[in-house]
Amino acid sequence: MGKERLEAFSDGVIAIIITIMVLELKVPQGANWAALGPVIPVLLSYILSFVFVGIYWTNHHHMLRAVRTVNGRVLWANLHLLFWLSLTPFVTGWMGQNYSAARPVALYGVVLLMAAVAYTILARALVAHEGEKSALAHAIGEDRKGKVSLLLYAVAIPLSFAKPWIAIAIYVFVALMWFVPDRRIEKALAE
Repeated sequence: MGKERLEAFSDGVIAIIITIMVLELKVPQGANWAALGPVIPVLLSYILSFVFVGIYWTNHHHMLRAVRTVNGRVLWANLHLLFWLSLTPFVTGWMGQNYSAARPVALYGVVLLMAAVAYTILARALVAHEGEKSALAHAIGEDRKGKVSLLLYAVAIPLSFAKPWIAIAIYVFVALMWFVPDRRIEKALAE
């Protein structure tokens, strides 16, 4: 089956996720700069989550460019990814309001970890559908960056119970690692 509906549905869900996140931002009470103080942690949490969702959207787009069709397994793997991404607004708000508390920071990491696991499952489902000699399989290769991301999330989650700010720093580091879209797929398609 064609991939167009999967792409359109995914784009719509991701747009809704971002919309929900921005609607959770509350307008400060007051017109001076000091009024921004209480909302800065929530705003920073939003920015981090926006970057993560944007990273998933761009890499999802690149990955789907490398395939011709999808199957039922790919559809379910994609829904699995969208499920974890759909929890982003909730954990973003909770962590933003409680950025120094272990549980919100840890749950934020769990959602990041599970979204990364789901993305990996989706990539593997696409490779299985397209074949081991496909452009996508060639582009993904060993996926070192993906494996490092999974490891860092797995380290950050328990670390958040000791030092939440270090866990948040790890989340920011992973976002910075992925900030530039993954060029492996573009290179593989160009070859």
